Amino acid sequence: MRMAYILFEKMTTLDFVGFHEAVSWLSILNVMEGVSWDLCANQEEITDDRGMTIKIQHVCPDLSGYDLIFIPGGMPTRAMRDDPEFVSWLRTARDVPYKVSVCTGALLLGAAGFLEGKKATTNPSAYELLEPYCAEVVKARVVRDENTYTGGGVSASIDLGLYLIESLTNAEVARKVQAKMDYPYYQSGNLTNVYMPDEL
Repeated sequence: MRMAYILFEKMTTLDFVGFHEAVSWLSILNVMEGVSWDLCANQEEITDDRGMTIKIQHVCPDLSGYDLIFIPGGMPTRAMRDDPEFVSWLRTARDVPYKVSVCTGALLLGAAGFLEGKKATTNPSAYELLEPYCAEVVKARVVRDENTYTGGGVSASIDLGLYLIESLTNAEVARKVQAKMDYPYYQSGNLTNVYMPDEL
């Protein structure tokens, strides 16, 4: 599982770090082979919306070679969805099997055309902004439509990471990671906060 984290200036870091903290345990616990991740952006370093600077390993790489892309949210997503250069870069991930977002990162998945015909969620403050890009906006903490996963606002990134682990492996692994993180809120096997269309 080769993952690309798509970061950007003034992003909300908890959107990214909550998911990354959970999913990185797939590698630490050796429950999946070949788990790796790259930090990707359109510049060599980015500063988040709280002033923290992150060095970027890969500037605008071709995303087609990854197994999963992940996009966090933040206020800039509202303008970035109309940035043709950024959206064109995202579209290099059209054939990537897993597409994941948290918060308003869903607006960027949508702008790239990856939510067409799908159900999705985002930060509650951006439900109306997401509507033009998907079949239905679902007011849930996590929404899965086939291999597209979207999470709600900010802290939902942790739940989304644990849910992805559970869907890729099993509930036992998700519970083990949850214990490692000392995170009591995710209910493995009781996905009341996860919406999945009936065909799944």
